[in-house]
Amino acid sequence: MYMRLYNACSIKISKVVTSSYSTSFSYATSLLQKQHRDAIYSIYGFVRLADEIVDTFHENDKKYLLNKFEEDFKDAMKRGISLNPVLQAFQDTVKKYNISPEHIDAFLTSMRYDLEKKEYKTKLEADQYIYGSADVVGLMCLKVFCDGDQEKFNELVTPAMKLGSAFQKVNFLRDFREDTETLGRNYFPELNSITFCDEGKQLIVKDIEADFETAYDGIKQLPGKSKLAVLLAYYYYRLLLNKLKETPASVIMQSRVRIPNYQKMLIMVKAKTLYNLRLV
Repeated sequence: MYMRLYNACSIKISKVVTSSYSTSFSYATSLLQKQHRDAIYSIYGFVRLADEIVDTFHENDKKYLLNKFEEDFKDAMKRGISLNPVLQAFQDTVKKYNISPEHIDAFLTSMRYDLEKKEYKTKLEADQYIYGSADVVGLMCLKVFCDGDQEKFNELVTPAMKLGSAFQKVNFLRDFREDTETLGRNYFPELNSITFCDEGKQLIVKDIEADFETAYDGIKQLPGKSKLAVLLAYYYYRLLLNKLKETPASVIMQSRVRIPNYQKMLIMVKAKTLYNLRLV
């Protein structure tokens, strides 16, 4: 009884983390069936805490914190319990949905890159980072959505990775000023030999659009309500990409591009309508 209560509290804390950091992702997740919804909250909580360590906790020993975070997670996997509620929820999800340890290791490896690496000079380097920071997160979520259907999971691996890549690259483009000026990072090898300009931005946009095209074919094959939730996230990021595409590079370097709430509401209606009418 008491473990059920603690596990329920752990999920609630992961949900708070999700809603506090991303209202859009939180709303999309809320559209899932309860068991899948809780699992996705736990995944987001885990990756968000790791990301906060490398991006935000500047006055602390980030390397120590990340190492401790990984050690505590591994201990939770071994013992089946953690006093960190986010890790408690995540380790339970990892075991329940048989999430690959290789995906978790790849994610933590990319987080360590953020502690040391400032520039990605080749596409291979950038792709390796994105694989760990985003693609494998998409694969973790796909494991939950497929809920033990390994054949379905195998069919959708590539689209899930492409969607993770597209989301991450959109975030990089939106946050380009903060990444370069505050954190001193450049994730786009296309911009190593030129300054950030409209020409370079269009190269990046074209690459992201190709990722989205592949990803959309996979979204249409997702089972149950996972299709609706992912479709909503897809429309949100496509809208954000279109706005970035239309925004001059000079403006992106001055302010953060955002989607107004009324447009968010419109894409929510669009996603639900298409899903309910089975047009996707």
